[in-house]
Amino acid sequence: MLIKEYRVILPMTVEEYQIAQLYSVAEASKQETGGGEGIVVVHNEPFDVAANKWPPKTPLLGNRGTGQYTYKIYKLQNKVPKFIRMLAPSGSLEMTETAWNAYPYCRTVVENPGYMKDNFFIKIESMHVQDAGTQENVHQLPPNLLQKREVVYIDIANDKLYSNSDYKREFDPKLFKSSKTGRGPLTNRPWWENFDGPVMCAYKLVTCEFKWFGLQGRIESFIHTMERRIFTNFHRQVFCSMDQWYGLTMEQIRKWEEETKKELDDQIEKGPARGVREDD
Repeated sequence: MLIKEYRVILPMTVEEYQIAQLYSVAEASKQETGGGEGIVVVHNEPFDVAANKWPPKTPLLGNRGTGQYTYKIYKLQNKVPKFIRMLAPSGSLEMTETAWNAYPYCRTVVENPGYMKDNFFIKIESMHVQDAGTQENVHQLPPNLLQKREVVYIDIANDKLYSNSDYKREFDPKLFKSSKTGRGPLTNRPWWENFDGPVMCAYKLVTCEFKWFGLQGRIESFIHTMERRIFTNFHRQVFCSMDQWYGLTMEQIRKWEEETKKELDDQIEKGPARGVREDD
């Protein structure tokens, strides 16, 4: 089992990020869906801790008793490395994503119930705080897990991208300047030093386990490499899309999500293949 805490520092408030994240997840889903692959949104509805719609025996950080529950299916046949496709039976590369968004705390669990069952999971616990990633144990880990945890800072403007194909000029924080807020471009190294504006951190604790003899270490390392890639690319897009989401209300975001769900359902059946394919 590998545990890493990714600290993604962003030029916005925690309140702004709640809207930004939801908007950008919907947009990113469109970019990864088509040609029979991508994301199917099955449930997107409120949850209440008191109504037992929260995982049992797990703490709810952030002092929230309600939030938004989502359940998604990921069809990934050509979005994983060749060596995994060679080992996995046909139809086995469907993942489920269950998420509880009790902002500022969120928990997401990715599983493969049809094939790997209890031998595989990725758990992402996110806490969003108005600081520059300075808290040492924001997730309240016990000493034994704190000792295993590795901290990784992500600089969305200056970190090297995983692949040249990940670079999109329109999502380059070193070039973008928001017309609505005046924030950007992010040119310092690290960019948040002497930044004249709000700074927050998304603390993302990622725990993954892949029980397969001879492959466990390789796959778990690959998962963390991909998680860092996703966090970097996604948050570059979050910042550089600021003029699209800034000023939206939660009511507008929920309507946007409903429209996106309908579009995804249509794209996965009729649209062309899209997004990152792991042989790129």
